[in-house]
Amino acid sequence: MAIEGTRRPSWAEIDLMALRHNVTTLRHLVAPSQLCGVVKANGYGHGALFAARALLDAGVAGLAVAIVDEGVELRDGGITEPILLLAEAPAESLVDALEAKLTLTVGSLEGAHAAVTAAQTVGGHSPVHIKVDTGMHRMGVVLDDLGAVLDVLHASPNIVIEGMYSHFAVADSDLDEDRDYCEAQMARFDKAIAIAAAKGINPPLTHLANSAAAIALPAARRSMVRVGLAAYGYLPHPSMESLLAEQGMRLRPALSLHARVTAIRQLDAGDRPSYGRRRALPEAATVATVPFGYADGYPRRFFDAGAEVLINGVRHPLAGSVTMDQLVVDCVGGEVRVGDEVILLGTQGDQTISADEWAAWGGTITWEILCGIGARVPRISRH
Repeated sequence: MAIEGTRRPSWAEIDLMALRHNVTTLRHLVAPSQLCGVVKANGYGHGALFAARALLDAGVAGLAVAIVDEGVELRDGGITEPILLLAEAPAESLVDALEAKLTLTVGSLEGAHAAVTAAQTVGGHSPVHIKVDTGMHRMGVVLDDLGAVLDVLHASPNIVIEGMYSHFAVADSDLDEDRDYCEAQMARFDKAIAIAAAKGINPPLTHLANSAAAIALPAARRSMVRVGLAAYGYLPHPSMESLLAEQGMRLRPALSLHARVTAIRQLDAGDRPSYGRRRALPEAATVATVPFGYADGYPRRFFDAGAEVLINGVRHPLAGSVTMDQLVVDCVGGEVRVGDEVILLGTQGDQTISADEWAAWGGTITWEILCGIGARVPRISRH
């Protein structure tokens, strides 16, 4: 069981109003398509239950997770709305999934047979969505096998083919060649729908668009779209900001990271704080210790990238290597005291440090930054 550091002055604040605002904005954008709120990976680092409840309050039609355990966590937390598993679960987990009223993904002929067996064991009528591989080449039924999969599922009295979906590989790109690839994926998906229709199977839920496609590719919006990153207030590509702005819309990041200064050192020019004595202070400075480290999701490589934190509305650079549990911050030119609030991610005064900026420091993507926030960082909701 993950332990939250509730006796330690560092925490994440989740702005529930921002989550609701984002969902409302996206609902207006994609109407009449429904929204499926993706809350896998602990709600993209925001806390799965916080995120799920806020997204449902704002009108998503259902939720999606990656693994059975994530769905069970939501059920244990009182969530009763539809929850889709976005991957084909192992055969040995299917009965548990169906008993928790999770909606299965079927992504192979073997998976179809396993789903039928599990549904027969549980009894009743279990909804499933068929995942079609239209070009992501990660998982899903290839078109040549789709007819056989449909036959297996349709023959079972315990299975309801509720949905069919796929996933884009490059919807978060504005390159012409990638747009062409998205068009090819849509064409393959339409072929999959036609194969099902020829057998008299017309799933009421069809979904292809992720956050990027929901915003930038209106043709990809089917009866439902899946929103992950955008629901949490970030855009998959900078060009999408103008697409929203043209319609008077913008998203609001929902997560901020906070800590308090726990110690102060007055150090001389040339002193080298932290492991490895990596950097000599260029001048005498106040160096503050902040209880947040790489075990909490603040990568060690941020020191070399020139990362900064906010204290009293002023940006301050790191004074030395990021350690497992703590940072040291060069506060030269600023008046800093023990107990002062530190913003690692978020806004203080007229300064903002965003997850996109963290991603630039880390040479990675915003998704990885948000999902990398450690389990021991307590999530606190703000209404």
